[in-house]
Amino acid sequence: MRLTSLLFMMAGTTAAFAQAPLTYPTSRKTDQTDTYHGTAVADPYRWLEDDRSAETGEWVKAQNTVTFGYLEQIPYRKQLQERLEKIYNYPKFSAPSRKKDWFYFYKNDGLQNQSVLYRQKGIDGTPEVILDPNKLSTDGTTRLSRFNISKDGRYAVVGTSKGGSDWNEYQIMDLSTRQYLPEKIEWVKVSGASWQGNGFYYSRYPKPEGSALAAKNENHQVFYHTLNTPQSADRLVFEDAKNPQRFHTVATSEDERFVLLTVSDRGKGKDGNALFFMDLLKGDKTFKPVLAEVTDFSYNVIDNEGDKLLIETNANAPNGKLVQFSTATSTFSDLLPEKAEPLTSVGTAGGKLFASYSKDVTTQVRVYDLNGKLENDIQFPSVGTASGFDGQRDDKFVFYTFTSFTFPPTIYRYDLATRKSTVFREPEVDFKPTDYETKQVFYTSKDGTKVPMFITYKKGIRLDGSNPTLLYGYGGFNISLPPAFSPLRIGFLEQGGVYAQANLRGGSEYGEKWHEQGMKLKKQNVFDDFIAAAEYLIKEKYTSSATLAINGGSNGGLLVGAVMNQRPELFKVAVPQVGVMDMLRFHKFTIGWNWIADYGSSDNADEFKALNAYSPIHNIRPGINYPATLITTADHDDRVVPAHSFKYAATLQAAYKGTNPMLIRIDTNSGHGASNTKKAIEASADIYAFILWNMGVRSLREVARK
Repeated sequence: MRLTSLLFMMAGTTAAFAQAPLTYPTSRKTDQTDTYHGTAVADPYRWLEDDRSAETGEWVKAQNTVTFGYLEQIPYRKQLQERLEKIYNYPKFSAPSRKKDWFYFYKNDGLQNQSVLYRQKGIDGTPEVILDPNKLSTDGTTRLSRFNISKDGRYAVVGTSKGGSDWNEYQIMDLSTRQYLPEKIEWVKVSGASWQGNGFYYSRYPKPEGSALAAKNENHQVFYHTLNTPQSADRLVFEDAKNPQRFHTVATSEDERFVLLTVSDRGKGKDGNALFFMDLLKGDKTFKPVLAEVTDFSYNVIDNEGDKLLIETNANAPNGKLVQFSTATSTFSDLLPEKAEPLTSVGTAGGKLFASYSKDVTTQVRVYDLNGKLENDIQFPSVGTASGFDGQRDDKFVFYTFTSFTFPPTIYRYDLATRKSTVFREPEVDFKPTDYETKQVFYTSKDGTKVPMFITYKKGIRLDGSNPTLLYGYGGFNISLPPAFSPLRIGFLEQGGVYAQANLRGGSEYGEKWHEQGMKLKKQNVFDDFIAAAEYLIKEKYTSSATLAINGGSNGGLLVGAVMNQRPELFKVAVPQVGVMDMLRFHKFTIGWNWIADYGSSDNADEFKALNAYSPIHNIRPGINYPATLITTADHDDRVVPAHSFKYAATLQAAYKGTNPMLIRIDTNSGHGASNTKKAIEASADIYAFILWNMGVRSLREVARK
């Protein structure tokens, strides 16, 4: 064992570390004004929406000069990054998946920018490299986004994306030679690669006009590609030009009998999907409806049993259920009826159904036969999150991964005959899980709703209100935040930090009703839940307003921007990452229209009123002492375009006159998430350094290392 020689100091008062106001780059203002339902709204930084202009490029360069100049002055920034690299540097594996005699899996040796794809013949075979994405670009920012193997195991669709973009390019690899067929498929987005016969189905957009990273994406088309032919020869399978803001995706059943078309229309505020099928065994040439109209109910086919489709749905079942649909009679019947706990997923393998439920945001898995008869529950090592439980019909065992806040992802093998789980792969991370503990609490939100929150910290901390605390949330799009391990989070916990994760309304933690309570005109509930979480942490003396930071990404970035406007005095530091900050124009970029189902739209008078009331950009007020703020985005984010963060930063810097830093960190050749390991570690180190520095931490605590 060896110890670092660093010390940990907290400021007695924030005044002890007062700093002069920063000088920010000039952000040109224009007189651009829009009128929404009789209300005039200024948009002086509209020019920052043009990601291709020289002026925007110079603005980005100038902002990064200020931001990185500030970060470089934090004396322990480099030391923190080195510690995060040390913690992160351990082998990471995915659970294997089987195709014929081969098992495929991903492995990262530790600090590789991209995980490498391997395969081995048999479960005890010798691994061989199939594809190393680290060799696809000099800076390791081209990632392997898709690897779908044909039913006979001979070919694979290889999807790649560059610099963090959501745009994909597909190629086809001959797995016997590991050589590519001559054709390439471009402009793929929101797509699978579903094999059938001598080719596969995929979805794409027409080549965008204007900026490929900002232009609105419309007219999602489904094509069928035949091997060894050019993309220009692909057969158009489905499009709906009259409804250009719909997603159209296709899947095929394991036996290739069914072709399944899913249609969603979130641009028109519909939260569910329509579903169609072709039965190739019966010679179908056109799609037939399971459900012909897009509604607010979701229908997800997980498998078929003969001519019956097994469908996971929340139709008249807010917590979800599994049903059978007879393609012969067009009738539904319940297979796994709705339960008190939300159904989060269903997998099939070896003639079994694996149903995952969420009990107070932790995983329960029940095993059923194909007739819906309960056979057993799967026991886990502790409270946490399990995922996997999927495979082929002739599998004798399946793999799953279990994790929690201080439990690194561990892969288990579950034997279908004995119903026993055994450890298959267990990581070794440079920290002691027994030094930490996680507590789940239930606090009361503004309207009386009980909201769960997980709090993780080092054992023995004092509840005296002095602990640096990071409160994280999301609250939207029916997405849950269950317990999960992050090696980069350990670097913050080692510094006496407290990590709190609030399970806000808008997510799926308690089914569709929980989701609906955080949508559209009820979005303020999400912000109230987050504010109440902060108040709970302060009341219970985990932290104080002087040592509390808030963080969230994407929809969570919106969350941070909204609550720091509403309760700026409650937080010392705010870190909104890749946030949706302009709630009046989000639907005008790339696939932003897809979010109308959750947010509503400024095109609607009532929804405009609600959006305008909390939109982060439109509620920044002069004279307010905002918390120290580090905004993060990236130049290749074509999901939440960086213009959101650009305009937000310009507005905040112009309005704020205090001494707290209002900075924007703009990553290059990266997207909605870090495009490689190096960038992920650098960003985390900068965020933690910024948080601790602005809480008055002037040097780091000693950390025991192996």
